[in-house]
Amino acid sequence: MASFHIEAEAGAIAETILLPGDPLRAKHTAQTFLEDVVCYNRVRNMLGYTGYYKGKRVSIQGTGMGMASVGIYVNELISTYDVKNLIRVGTCGALQAHLEIGQVILAMSASGDLGANHLYFEGMHYAATADFDLLLKAYQAAQRLEVDTYQGGIFSTDTFYGEEETERWDKWIKHGILGVEMESQVLFTLAHRLGAKALSILTVSDNLITGVTSSSQDREQSYMDMMRIALELV
Repeated sequence: MASFHIEAEAGAIAETILLPGDPLRAKHTAQTFLEDVVCYNRVRNMLGYTGYYKGKRVSIQGTGMGMASVGIYVNELISTYDVKNLIRVGTCGALQAHLEIGQVILAMSASGDLGANHLYFEGMHYAATADFDLLLKAYQAAQRLEVDTYQGGIFSTDTFYGEEETERWDKWIKHGILGVEMESQVLFTLAHRLGAKALSILTVSDNLITGVTSSSQDREQSYMDMMRIALELV
C-alpha cells in the first residue's frame, strides 16, 4: 500500500497524526512521549512513527519545510492511508509585539501566498480554516494543562527570505494576524478538499516586530507545552 513518499503498510498509520516539519523532531517526540513505538517510514529520511499515548494510538510524521513539501505528505496521508485528523506542531514568527517567546498559538485560519490555491480556485481567494472540533478540544486541553494560548489567524508563506522586509508584514499586522510560518495554509486547504480535519498548534520562536529570539531553553520548554496539547487530542 506504500505511496510515493511513504513506505508504510496498510494500517501502519493511526487515524490521528502529528506533523512536525523536522523529521528529527518527529523522532524525538515519538521517543519521548509514546510507548510501543514503531518507525513506519524512512523514505528520504522523512521519519514517521506510530505508538501509543495514554493507551491511544497516534502517529507522528515529519513533513519537511514549506507548503510544497507538506502538501505531498498531507495528500498521501489522507488519500492513501485514510488519516482523519492532522495536527501540525511547529514554530512561527510573531507579528504582534505583545506575543512573547514560547507563546502557544492555536491557528483558527491561515492566510498566505500558496501558489496552488491560485490554481485550485481560479484566482479567487479561499479562506483556509482549521477544524472547529479540533480547535475547541485543543483550547480545552490547554486550559486543563494550564497553558496560556492565543487563538487567531496566521500567515503561511512560500518565501522565507523576501524583499522589503520592513514593510512586508504591515498589512497583515494591521489585520490582526498573529504570526507567520510556512505550512498551515496548504494543510487546511487539503484537509477540507480531501475530507479530513486539520489544526495547527504553533510556538512563537521569535518576534519579527520586537526582534526578540528564543534561547534553546525557551524552545525546549515551549515545545513541550505545544506537544502536550496536541497529544491530548488523540
